[in-house]
Amino acid sequence: MTTADRPELDAFREDRTYLGADHRRNERRTWLVTLICAATLVVLVTGGLATHSMALMASGLHMAAHVAALLVAAAAYALARRHAGNPAFSFGTGKVGYLAGFANAVVLAVTAVLMAAESVHRLLNPGEVHYEDALPIAMGGLVVTLVCMWLLKPTKVAADRYDPQGDLNLSAAHLHLTADAAVSVLALLAIFAGRLGFTFADPLAGVLAAVLVAQFAWTLLKRAGAALLDINPSPELTAEVRRRLSDGGERVIDLHLWRLGPGHHAAIAIIAADPPKPVATYRARLAGLAGLSHVTVEVRGGHEGHDHHHPGCGDG
Repeated sequence: MTTADRPELDAFREDRTYLGADHRRNERRTWLVTLICAATLVVLVTGGLATHSMALMASGLHMAAHVAALLVAAAAYALARRHAGNPAFSFGTGKVGYLAGFANAVVLAVTAVLMAAESVHRLLNPGEVHYEDALPIAMGGLVVTLVCMWLLKPTKVAADRYDPQGDLNLSAAHLHLTADAAVSVLALLAIFAGRLGFTFADPLAGVLAAVLVAQFAWTLLKRAGAALLDINPSPELTAEVRRRLSDGGERVIDLHLWRLGPGHHAAIAIIAADPPKPVATYRARLAGLAGLSHVTVEVRGGHEGHDHHHPGCGDG
């Protein structure tokens, strides 16, 4: 192997900053939504204390869970941005948002369990429901949630072709609010049904809402867990990298791809060629590939490739 063919790091991004394209925009909006929910929380709790309304107090406590989840998301944005250039993070801070998303998924899962337990209890032990008092609370909560959902609506950027999940931290916060909106709709339907005499509708709606929230939590857990465990995020991008690297008849004997952050991926490739070309040749083939931000390429002679190939090599 010549000096030019030694393993070499392709610095597609010299700054090693792998934050999403809309990081600052998403951070600002997350903080704004957090403030809106916090203000709503204060109004609900204050109103509950003034009127001795348990309905308002319960709604306030429910909003407190949203504020906690949004604070986690907002803090993740701030932490990732502040330490983006910290060399202690070998591959940047782009995954901080995935960790926050996983935490919020756990919160959603716990919420689903608590909702299910309380709903089943009320099915077995029915209590009086003040539908007229609950109606404006449910409607007001739905309006606030819809406004916050609109503010946190994810944007689509060109680099997302190979990363359709986009900013998972924002998606987690948005999914949290989506679950709340779905619960609010179910609550409104239950209230209207209860006013017509179907008293079982209220706890039944709670059970259905718990199942729905659990589904949201499971989806988010899988997405965040896949990123944190470095599961291949894009078979399409992997296939494109393999195609470009073998464009001159070379063999890609080992290829690993993983996510670094929203819209950013890293790849490690070992290529067997006879005769081997300079590493710069293979780097040039991958230049400009959307979503690929960090590449390590090792080139071996054709005989070396045969000697080192084993069944464990392949796509990562």
